[in-house]
Amino acid sequence: MLLFVVKFLKILKIIIMLLPDNIHPENSIYYNGAFVLKELQNKANQNLLDLYHNVKKKHNLTFPVFILCLDWLYLLNVANLNNEGEVVLCS
Repeated sequence: MLLFVVKFLKILKIIIMLLPDNIHPENSIYYNGAFVLKELQNKANQNLLDLYHNVKKKHNLTFPVFILCLDWLYLLNVANLNNEGEVVLCS
């Protein structure tokens, strides 16, 4: 029973990170990940810093939040890195 509680708490912590209830939605990984995804849909292969620059000029996004958004998109199998180090949109 204790193992179940620990697993549940870990899942709950992840959900709270993605959709926190104590801050504005504009500060969530879920919300900002949509902007990163939209930019990747405009151009499927982009250098990491170019992608950040393109997102940053349209939305005020910090680099650590941008990296967390990329991590989240990678976990969802939406974005990946190719051999050249570019961020690519998975099909």
